[in-house]
Amino acid sequence: MSPIESPGRTSPPTARVVAILDFLARNPHERFGLSELARRLDLSKPTCLGIVATLTESGYLVRDPGDKTYRLGPSLITLGHIAQESMRVNPAAREELRRLSDSFTTTAALSAVVNDRITLLELVGPPGADVGVRVGQSYPFAPPVGLMFVLWDDEALRGWLARPPTIPLRTDTARLDRVITECRASGYLVERLTPAGRRLYALMAGMSATLPDELRALLGELISDIGERVYLRGEAGARQRHDVSLISAPVYDHHRRQVMVASLQIGRALTDSEITKHARGLIASADALTAQLGGIKPRW
Repeated sequence: MSPIESPGRTSPPTARVVAILDFLARNPHERFGLSELARRLDLSKPTCLGIVATLTESGYLVRDPGDKTYRLGPSLITLGHIAQESMRVNPAAREELRRLSDSFTTTAALSAVVNDRITLLELVGPPGADVGVRVGQSYPFAPPVGLMFVLWDDEALRGWLARPPTIPLRTDTARLDRVITECRASGYLVERLTPAGRRLYALMAGMSATLPDELRALLGELISDIGERVYLRGEAGARQRHDVSLISAPVYDHHRRQVMVASLQIGRALTDSEITKHARGLIASADALTAQLGGIKPRW
């Protein structure tokens, strides 16, 4: 069976088209000729030629007439914008993230659970910033990954906790209760930064809920308990600097349900006062995004 084919009720011809688009999306700064595309994706040259010719004619790929190489085309821009807006990411939301990013000179992101996967919907950062992820990447949504997407929603939290975990876990109920209480009271979550954590989401991108053994082992090194990586203010001295991965805050719909998460990608050490300053700016943006949706922020 070809690497791009899979068992079940799928369409192998469609899978080949998706494989070409996905491959070019993973290599956005490179261009590939027909022979190399066919070789990299284990396709015959006639099959590959038929696909890229059709995609080029439709504007989904661009063919360089000089070296006869292919790259992604402008029609995908339109599709991407439509897909984002269908997921409630409109130009006003992007502008709000841009203001947030400019305020703290760091990357701001908006993400949600889409079809049972954590999906990055929008990403706005300083010029030249590279946080190792891209819009559209998705990750498995099961304990211990995804707490920030359910933390402010009782029903969603219960459903998430009932999911089969990605790795064997113990649950410190007292600590989890404290995380829930403090994050709901403050309106934000702070995730601590660890060396292994820098690699985690890059490795998890596109993975199914059934993780490879290597990734399960890495997750086991990172997290043995739900909420373990959450920073709580009372756990260290106020003047101490804390390695922070990201700060997240919820976005709500008109049912007072958490529907998205706005985040600031930190990746460095902050004091408690700096964390509070970043968090206040983030909460203001999350509240603005809630208002754009006609949402209502619950009272805890």
